[in-house]
Amino acid sequence: MSGLEDGPLQREWPDKPAGATPHIKRKGFFRELPFLIALAILIALLVKTFLVQAFFIPSESMEPTLHGCEGCRGDRVLVNRLVYRFRKPRRGEIIVFGGRHNGPDTRSAARKLVDFLTEGLGVTRPSNTDYIKRIIGLPGESLSVKDGKVTITRVDGKKLTLVEPYLSPVHDDRPFGPVKVPVGEYFMMGDNRTMSADSRYGLGTIRLHDIIGKAFVKIWPPGRWGRLSSVRYKGDYPGGLPSAAIIVIVTTRRRRRGARILEGAGRTGGEAA
Repeated sequence: MSGLEDGPLQREWPDKPAGATPHIKRKGFFRELPFLIALAILIALLVKTFLVQAFFIPSESMEPTLHGCEGCRGDRVLVNRLVYRFRKPRRGEIIVFGGRHNGPDTRSAARKLVDFLTEGLGVTRPSNTDYIKRIIGLPGESLSVKDGKVTITRVDGKKLTLVEPYLSPVHDDRPFGPVKVPVGEYFMMGDNRTMSADSRYGLGTIRLHDIIGKAFVKIWPPGRWGRLSSVRYKGDYPGGLPSAAIIVIVTTRRRRRGARILEGAGRTGGEAA
């Protein structure tokens, strides 16, 4: 006798081999990883193209509102790309515009994809040159600068001298203008007037379709996080005159002109009699 008890031989087997479940889960995750990456890229593309984009501030042209300097880690802002699809830009708003490439783009497709994602998140500096300034002059207005004060003649003929509390303490007293802002274009100026290459010097006025969007919040660094409020100037229509007001002005001018013509015709007829 072998010493084994009589009866069928029994052996306990585990329900599942050891380590089977983790292996299956890992395999499923790696199978789905390319899809998740593609989905993340698609979402980033849609957000950057239509909704919100992050921008890096590389210079001091908007000090003290936005901090930036050559070789330092400047502020990062979020820009609303959708807002101007529903309304026109308003005076006092901070906007991003431009997009001028510095020479031919020799990057590979992979490099372009990486730059697209990192620039859209505001992690790296953009490969092309965009600008961030404040809207000062609206389409059809005349503008001049004297002793650091901006004077605007609106389309209704009313003059407006801007009070700008956001300016850098170092004032630029150089005179400029008067110039007329073309229809459909905007006059841009930096808050740091002494260090800003804006519509006064080099850039010229900006067309509406060159505007990328409105900067609305600082997201980095944490100590400077905050909302970027638009400025409202006393006695001004920040987005230009409402359509109804323009119609009233034009109609009134035509009526006055017609009245002068009739009055002149009456005097002429009386003299002839």
